[in-house]
Amino acid sequence: MIRVALPNKGALYGPCVELLTSCGYKVKKPTKGLYFEDSKNQVEFYFLRASDIPMYLNKGIIDVGVTGEDFHREKQSQASKMLDLPFGHSKLCIAAMENTILDDSNQVKSLRIATSFPNLVKQHFNSTGLDLVELDGAVEISISLGLADCVVDIVETGATLKSAGLKVVGEPIFTSNAALFSAQESQSKEDVKRFIDRVNGRLIALEYQMVEYDVPTNLLDKACELTPGIQSPTISQLKNHAWCSVKSMVKKEDAHQILDQLKAIGCKAILLTNIEMARM
Repeated sequence: MIRVALPNKGALYGPCVELLTSCGYKVKKPTKGLYFEDSKNQVEFYFLRASDIPMYLNKGIIDVGVTGEDFHREKQSQASKMLDLPFGHSKLCIAAMENTILDDSNQVKSLRIATSFPNLVKQHFNSTGLDLVELDGAVEISISLGLADCVVDIVETGATLKSAGLKVVGEPIFTSNAALFSAQESQSKEDVKRFIDRVNGRLIALEYQMVEYDVPTNLLDKACELTPGIQSPTISQLKNHAWCSVKSMVKKEDAHQILDQLKAIGCKAILLTNIEMARM
């Protein structure tokens, strides 16, 4: 039985549950408590604050966890990043009141900065002499309350900052996404390796599609240049020896252009299907 930590709420919660459900895991946050056991797959799921998960991983209390790259770096966790995940994209930005004259991030060094990410702020400015106001949340209200002159906070859509009368100053100081991390001492566990393989297989399935088509034998090499596959395409001889059948994985973002090109060179019966799961 391995222990897996997932964010208990927020923008990471829903995509995490959806991803792991598609990997065959039974994942459900209980109405009461923060623990759910998938006995069939030998996994204990713990629903924790995303910002706390790096600490649990660092201490080896949890084997695997999903959290943001920003939380991982802020907590200076020694856990290993195993996979980047295709959700939870955000930016850590400097923001000030809309009527501010600030237009350069370097101008804030001498100001009071409210943030939940003091370590990332210090790293960005390469300074330990900043006037930081450390908060656990609701950072954007600190300026209007007179606690700070500017803030450094996570920006996803910008709606929260705008509603507080704030604007982003300069470029983001850190960009983040969700990732799958493993405690150092857990990486050699077979159940952990299997868990990571499942998630990786689903990510591959989301990135690729399967294309199948019939191609005249004399055009086979040209068609395979368009669909080289991961290692190599699967080629089968048809009853009509003048034709072959080809099956290959293609990047989803390129799939429709490849289908157009296959038809243009003379391929027939071209099919495109989604991949549910993969093992590479």
